[in-house]
Amino acid sequence: MRFGLKSLLAVLAVSLLVAGCEGTFGSKKEEPKPEAAVVEGSTGTTAATTEGTGTTTGVESGGAFQGNPLDNPASPLANRTIYFDFDSATIKDEYKAVIEAHAKYLATHSSASITLEGNTDERGTREYNAARGERRANAVREMMTLLGASGQQIRTVSYGEERPVAPGHDEAAWRLNRRVDIVYRTR
Repeated sequence: MRFGLKSLLAVLAVSLLVAGCEGTFGSKKEEPKPEAAVVEGSTGTTAATTEGTGTTTGVESGGAFQGNPLDNPASPLANRTIYFDFDSATIKDEYKAVIEAHAKYLATHSSASITLEGNTDERGTREYNAARGERRANAVREMMTLLGASGQQIRTVSYGEERPVAPGHDEAAWRLNRRVDIVYRTR
């Protein structure tokens, strides 16, 4: 019995060790984009180094974020999902600041482009949900263009009920699936 328990503990210890190292060795890491490479600083903060210039951007010692505002987790630009009420394409007040921030970013970065992906919950026919997803994406697009973004920078697509983020069949899941995702194609 002791041999079995010791073996079990040894296997458990090795499993935990491998699981702890998996983030370092076992998982596939995304390749950095040519304009930025991720560097780990000695203070433990992550910074991005602009290729070819040798300058570092990220969180400065004063705590202010330096770099592309799309990468700042404290910015409204970090939020890229707009949620909707059931059977509605009306933008809620709580998301207007997020849409305004993205519109301003697009207005000041003419080379940036996005896709607005309209989604619905599973209720309704496939055709109805595709049309509802399109209405939601177009509502966000219209607000962005009214706030200064160029219509040329914005593409819309509706996935209807085809791309749920929550697999359930209840209000908690449906609430998360009624959305428009803002996806940057170029920055």
